[in-house]
Amino acid sequence: EFIKLMWLVTVLCCLCSSAASSLWHMNDFIKAVEQLEDGNPQLAPLAVLRSLRGAAGLNDAFIQHFLGNASSGGLEMDASLSDYMGKAVRHRVTEDGREQGVALTSDGTTVALKPLLLGIEAGFLSKTKGHVVGLYQLTLAKDLGLSFKHVHRSPLSPRLGPDGCWDNVTSPKVFTLSGSPSLITTAQVNGGMDGVILGMEIFVQSGHPLKLSSLLKAYYCHRLENEGLDVVQHPISPQRREKFRELIVPPLLARQVVRSINLRRRLKGHPKMQVKEKKQLMAVVNKGMKEFVFQYMNCPAIIPRCAWDAEPYRGTPTLLSLPLSFMYIHHTSTPSQPCLTFEQCAADMRSMQRFHQEDRGWDDIGYSFVAGSDGYIYEGRGWHWQGAHTYGHNSRGYGVAFIGDYSSRLPSQHSMGLVRDQLASCAVGGGRLVGNFTLQGHRQVVNTLCPGDAFYKEIQGWEHFGVWDSVTSSGHYVDT
Repeated sequence: EFIKLMWLVTVLCCLCSSAASSLWHMNDFIKAVEQLEDGNPQLAPLAVLRSLRGAAGLNDAFIQHFLGNASSGGLEMDASLSDYMGKAVRHRVTEDGREQGVALTSDGTTVALKPLLLGIEAGFLSKTKGHVVGLYQLTLAKDLGLSFKHVHRSPLSPRLGPDGCWDNVTSPKVFTLSGSPSLITTAQVNGGMDGVILGMEIFVQSGHPLKLSSLLKAYYCHRLENEGLDVVQHPISPQRREKFRELIVPPLLARQVVRSINLRRRLKGHPKMQVKEKKQLMAVVNKGMKEFVFQYMNCPAIIPRCAWDAEPYRGTPTLLSLPLSFMYIHHTSTPSQPCLTFEQCAADMRSMQRFHQEDRGWDDIGYSFVAGSDGYIYEGRGWHWQGAHTYGHNSRGYGVAFIGDYSSRLPSQHSMGLVRDQLASCAVGGGRLVGNFTLQGHRQVVNTLCPGDAFYKEIQGWEHFGVWDSVTSSGHYVDT
């Protein structure tokens, strides 16, 4: 009989449903790993990982070059569990745009398990050898290289992404991509980043190695305290992009991409590339890496509308004329408390949308984007739809709200950094805000206390903070 636990219990306690279930949540996978470990207590984490790799058939020449041959290693696994593991780890995208071999995590993001587990296995193997073995090639470099080369041959194909939507975030069974797939989806990038982070964590840690399930729990089954990410002591999944940035410099990853392409050629028996071909390859890789760095390292992760279960826009959205010149900062006031989990932030988003649509009669949630204290930005009306956030100025700028009441306290440093440093630069780099845009508090242009006294005082020290000139109807910087 399958066990089906409520989402809240899953998030807070990291309890999971039966391994034989078809629900593709990371917690289900962790529970299955625990069952393997409990049934095979004599096996070290590296042996468990090799057995999982064998069950999924991940044993091609490229993987074997770094990790060796996958084998059961004496691990006992019944047929149903083996079938579950194989389906969970094998990655593919179907013709109708469904991505398989991915899992929904408790923070609302989706992760491909193959690059995650290959990175962790590389970390354990690296620790035994005393040097890093194949970590970057197995997690990201190979797939980035395949995608970059494919786009070079087929210029109309997407180079990276996309993300997608689950049929149900409480009982996730089907993940459908939101656009035409590249050869490395966002879930693969997430899994690759996590594989690098956890692989390096294993490599540098001292003492007895953690069990695989314990390692995954510590990273994915976190519970934030009131200070949010400001006081977290060990890597957790909402820190994915910032931790990855700390470990990887783009030129290093670009070199690993080229090495992966060369290794695949050599393993297939192809001759070495000539000088001209090498230069062409480097140009292709550098172009692709520029897009990768912008999309996945410079920009913050944004939880899409489908993930927080948004209601449809009522009517026809008004498209913004980009780039815009302003960013308006708000606090929500109600909800008055910061949200620290995906579940709570998503519920707050639905509550605000319901209030804006039902009570105020608006077409949608008013804000362009909303910052939670769980480590993520939430998509409201997004980059292209005109919002209803700053009366008389909605066509001029984006409205970004922080969940909570900040009359007498500040949002977390992490959430402020997401908006101030990452969302703003992402908007400029993507051509959505002008480079010399003006940042203002809601109260500067509308008669309101928003974004709260404490928070308004804080943003006056932010870069791009400016004042509104009622004579010229424009903003300008205040030199801080």
